[in-house]
Amino acid sequence: MQRRLFLKGSLGATALAARWSSACAFGESGTLRAAAATRNVLAGSAVSNSQLHNPEVTAILAEQCGIVVAENVMKWQTIHPEPDHYDFTAGDELMDFATNNGMLLRGHNLCWHEAQPPWLASSATQDNAGRILAQHIRTVVGHYAGRVHSWDVVNEAIELDDGRPGGLRDSLWLKLLGERYIDIAFHAAAQADPKTLLTYNDYGLEEGGPWNDARRAVAIRLLRWMRQNQIPIHAIGLQSHLTARYDELPNWLGLHGFLERVAELKLQVFVTELDVNDTDLDGNIQKREKEAAWLCQDYLKNVLKHPHVTAVLTWGSVSYGSYGSHDALKGHRALPFDENLKPTPLLTAMLKALQKR
Repeated sequence: MQRRLFLKGSLGATALAARWSSACAFGESGTLRAAAATRNVLAGSAVSNSQLHNPEVTAILAEQCGIVVAENVMKWQTIHPEPDHYDFTAGDELMDFATNNGMLLRGHNLCWHEAQPPWLASSATQDNAGRILAQHIRTVVGHYAGRVHSWDVVNEAIELDDGRPGGLRDSLWLKLLGERYIDIAFHAAAQADPKTLLTYNDYGLEEGGPWNDARRAVAIRLLRWMRQNQIPIHAIGLQSHLTARYDELPNWLGLHGFLERVAELKLQVFVTELDVNDTDLDGNIQKREKEAAWLCQDYLKNVLKHPHVTAVLTWGSVSYGSYGSHDALKGHRALPFDENLKPTPLLTAMLKALQKR
């Protein structure tokens, strides 16, 4: 997903570090990075490359993150803008930042129905789509081979509203290749880097309700199909875009059942894009922050009960107010630091959830 990040104020990196360190005094595991490590979990954040040029933000990332993931620069439209041209400039910059700060890096993503360059739809046919997809994945994964912790190989392949048998999204790839595009994508990634962890990543698998139950059912069928067909997959990613509400308490029963079935398939689970939409709450910022933090902590407390959950990443470290062009997703998103780069209650909530695992 894409979004704009609104940063306000100007704190020096040193003053900033002192400000949030004192607010998060939890002993030796007072950062997300350290707290997670004591519980055999990786903690981190999505990063935009504009943030890599902001020393205030990089100070936060370096201290808090044991793993980072690219927001947009490894998607098709950026990394493969023309049929015969790849641009690894921005991806390499993030790779260098992670390496220089002792972080792991996740790759996001290799096959998605969005963020596609214009040439793809006009060039891909039933005859050549498989070759185009496999070549793209082999080239991108091969460029970073041996250096990437995990890749979101296929992203958001489920869409119940499309009405397709099996619940798969009516994407360009499905139209041209059928469900075998998933097989092609994962095998190409495995061939290019046998050591990286290969992930299926999707949303709507966390909260309660019939819509989420239906998506979980499709996801389990998809994962079982992959296992039965010996498709190389190591993990499922839960995007975890949560919504805070006053009118109902969260229900995690469906999530627990889902995670138990995932464990039976011997797959790891990564929380890949955690944030809390607090738009529906009232205008009192302190109350909004408290409610968002409570929901985040309750979610992590439940999901971390499952030992095969091995990574927790937020979709950015700094709260923001829009996903940009995605009108249906506009709203305020709570994250560990606010727009002034001040620690939020959500940071404390994440620390507590990790430390109590």
